Amino acid sequence: MIDSYRLQVRFSDCDMMQHVNNAVYLNYFEEARIHYFRHLLGADWDWKKNGILLRKNELEYLRPVFLHDPVEIELFLRHLGDKSFSLSYEVRVLGELRTIGSSVLVCYDSVNKCSITIPPRMRESLGRLKLMLEQ
Repeated sequence: MIDSYRLQVRFSDCDMMQHVNNAVYLNYFEEARIHYFRHLLGADWDWKKNGILLRKNELEYLRPVFLHDPVEIELFLRHLGDKSFSLSYEVRVLGELRTIGSSVLVCYDSVNKCSITIPPRMRESLGRLKLMLEQ
């Protein structure tokens, strides 16, 4: 099992209302994906030949996150298709759910500039993530 991604909220992440700005969560989700993919695929993965493109993001803000909050993000597999997959995110502070989100990602070969089927090693690795059932 992969530990959830822990992050330190930066001062620049916060807005005038002193909580994390809504746009910053997309960066947090990207950081969480990098954390999980590093554990799933390792540092030797060829992201140019077997990469991913972000197709869609959705977020729902439940409660604000503040500067000194200890933030953890857990990532789940929501759907696994032929060329694309969906991930879900849960942002928690001390176990309390603050934000949920999801992303649709498409496998992409940036060398040949075309979508590709999910590579076998990536498909197998994604299968190790916790499954998120439709809510």
